[in-house]
Amino acid sequence: YWKGFIPPIVGIGAITAIIGVEDLGTAVLLFTVTCFILLAAGSKVWHFATFVPVAFGGFYLAVFRSDYRLARLNTFLDPFQDPEKDGYHILQSLSAIAAGGISGLGLGNGIHKFGYLPEDTTDFIFSVICEELGLFGALAVVSLYIGLAVLGINVVKRARTAFYQLLALGIVVTIGLQASINVLVVTALVPTKGIALPLLSNGGTGWLLTAFCIGLIDAIDR
Repeated sequence: YWKGFIPPIVGIGAITAIIGVEDLGTAVLLFTVTCFILLAAGSKVWHFATFVPVAFGGFYLAVFRSDYRLARLNTFLDPFQDPEKDGYHILQSLSAIAAGGISGLGLGNGIHKFGYLPEDTTDFIFSVICEELGLFGALAVVSLYIGLAVLGINVVKRARTAFYQLLALGIVVTIGLQASINVLVVTALVPTKGIALPLLSNGGTGWLLTAFCIGLIDAIDR
């Protein structure tokens, strides 16, 4: 507990606390991935239970002491209370998804990307995919992420050393959790977070680092 759990959890806690000042979504993602790795490395569930009060305290300070984050939480609970301001983003996302239906409007024929849906090429690109390619396109994208995760887990199982196993697991969990959070956000199942969709959202550094990490998994497999 004191040698294998406390040092990394305190270290990542300090890092994510700094990040969480401006970007709570990324901080939660990093902290959750770290917990997955520690659990896989041999930490016990009761180890994490000792930090539950600290986690609740941090959540309270991060959300209920921030006006815009509290507004996001209220918008998640009822996006129709202010449809022209706080609720506009998520309502446009749901409208785009609904417009796609089963088969979609056709690739390139989406309407919401023309000034109606904010962040249509980054955080909410999945909404555009749903509008243009419909349910089938959405399921295809989700299936690709699931396939990537399954292949990554197979590499983890075959890795020769514990270090390679934990490295590959961390990459798989990071990409899988990031994709899951993004899809849940655009479908209004969790409050809005600034989490991009890996390998699909427009971006430079994040896209390159994700591709680099997938290359590491391939190297471990070889």
